[in-house]
Amino acid sequence: MGAVPEPHTGWTFLTNHARVLAVIAGDPSARIRDIAAHCRLTERAVQRIIADLEAGGYLSHTRQGRTNTYRIESDISLRHPAEAGVTVATLLAILAQHDEERTQHPEQANR
Repeated sequence: MGAVPEPHTGWTFLTNHARVLAVIAGDPSARIRDIAAHCRLTERAVQRIIADLEAGGYLSHTRQGRTNTYRIESDISLRHPAEAGVTVATLLAILAQHDEERTQHPEQANR
């Protein structure tokens, strides 16, 4: 069993739900163990988040042997009233753009 990720104190700009969704967007067949490691969460936390996302209609999965393949419902709007009309696709596009810029310019990643 893997080590428990370092705890984080204080607030952050992105929720763990957004982080998990972004990892799945990058690899729809990612294992829970890998998602947890990338997001610095426990596997149990990732399982709960995936269940939340599925219950909310943002995510579904199909089982292929021992592997889950996830499907993101990208046309659904975000949950908070302040983001009414902003879709999951828009959020994921912003996060993907950030990741691409960070990869292209790693010297600016810690600014």
